[in-house]
Amino acid sequence: MTRKLDPAAFERLVDAVTDALVNAGADRIGTSPAPKNPAPNVAALIDHTILKPEATERDIDRLCDEAAEHRFVSVCVNPVWVPRCAARLRGTGVKTCTVVGFPLGATLADVKGFETRRAQDLGAEEIDMVLAIGMLKSGKDDDVLRDLEAVTSARRAGVLVKVILETCLLTDDEKRRACRLSVKAGADFVKTSTGFSTGGATVADIALMRSEVGPSLGVKASGGVKDRATLERMVAAGATRVGASAGVKILKGDA
Repeated sequence: MTRKLDPAAFERLVDAVTDALVNAGADRIGTSPAPKNPAPNVAALIDHTILKPEATERDIDRLCDEAAEHRFVSVCVNPVWVPRCAARLRGTGVKTCTVVGFPLGATLADVKGFETRRAQDLGAEEIDMVLAIGMLKSGKDDDVLRDLEAVTSARRAGVLVKVILETCLLTDDEKRRACRLSVKAGADFVKTSTGFSTGGATVADIALMRSEVGPSLGVKASGGVKDRATLERMVAAGATRVGASAGVKILKGDA
């Protein structure tokens, strides 16, 4: 049964979402028309996500149908499912997002560039790439920048690039450097996590990333955002997009 949201709590959530959207800058926030029920602005923040390797065609089709029904920003899937999603979502206003260099970030830069071009050929409209984590931790910022630019330079008009930092593996200084390099490379978003490492998004990391990139980039909270209260905290800290597999439950208040 769908739980009604307390009006005061809903008002706080809407205010937090609105503030975050304004602070992030509209040019870096991909949104889609909002759902009629129950919370107009929440769906416009969510990338409805399935990245588990055992996901089947039926799972992917259900993901797309839920995204179309609730008007999420995008579905985020592994590259093998991009053609299916792009075809199923055609005309719905929901974007197809896919991952590059996933989940370790250790793919060669030119391979990440190829992945990006091929994914776009197949219908991807957003790219979530994992940066070269080991290179960053080794202090090889020039190599990390080249890695990022291999993807941003392959981006076509209208396609967004989000850089996954895998924040659970980084020190605060490394997170700041990763944010600065993402800005320099021309990325559109920085993102916390793959969901496949030792931790996910935290309020502290979202606040740090927002403070580092300022209003010029979007900030995506991903990994462990499974209920409305957590989403609200992430948005209040500066997130302008949320990656979640529990998007429907969050909207209905069941999570």
